Amino acid sequence: MVNILGNAALEGADKPGVRFTNRKRCGNYTQIFTATVEVSGTDIAASQLGLADEMDYQKQERLRELIRDLENTIINGGRPVSDPEGSGTVRRSIKGVIQHLLTNVLHDGDIGHPSDGNLDEACVNFMLRKIWESSNGNVDLIVVNGFQKRKINSFISSSRSYGPNDTTYTEMISVYESDFGVCRIITSRWMPQDAVLFLDSSRVGVLPLMGRSFYFKPLASSGDYECGELIGEYTLGLRNEAAHGLIRDLTTS
Repeated sequence: MVNILGNAALEGADKPGVRFTNRKRCGNYTQIFTATVEVSGTDIAASQLGLADEMDYQKQERLRELIRDLENTIINGGRPVSDPEGSGTVRRSIKGVIQHLLTNVLHDGDIGHPSDGNLDEACVNFMLRKIWESSNGNVDLIVVNGFQKRKINSFISSSRSYGPNDTTYTEMISVYESDFGVCRIITSRWMPQDAVLFLDSSRVGVLPLMGRSFYFKPLASSGDYECGELIGEYTLGLRNEAAHGLIRDLTTS
């Protein structure tokens, strides 16, 4: 194995040969998110308990649901192998973060994966080092579900001490600092129970198609009601796949 330390040049030499880095364009598709809002004429005219406008309230509720669905899709979304661009009969879907990752993925039985399946600090550090060695990524975000978040919190349980006057018990890790960077730890109810994501947030973006961020489109009514549709079209932009990581097959009980 030859390890090149640097490109030493000869004094007075002509310019060296040109070197190029080949870039590869990786793509994704947009996914349309929709929800219908429909309110009867009576509901619009009546005074609602705790509400100023029933139509506005229903818009807000449906928008929250669409944002929830967007978060779920960004993490777990799957792009079909055949006909990924969709059609009038085939729905177009986003390729989510988990489906993107191939380089830095640990499964049960792999080197670095905990043999008993319980997430531990050695496993977290192994993944951070693996990403650091395979890319120039700077992992600053760890995404987990509630169960694995409790496992991370337990990293410091055995070394914690309290004074006689302490009345509050705290067991929570919000930031993990290692030799390979400082990571915020966030929970998402949509993360698979057996998985942990390691992300470089500067290389992840959730982007709307131009002019298609969530908006309300009023529709013609054919009866005694007002209706419309909330519409948004989004995709996931994930750059440098090797700058992120995923641990799977962890215990969930």
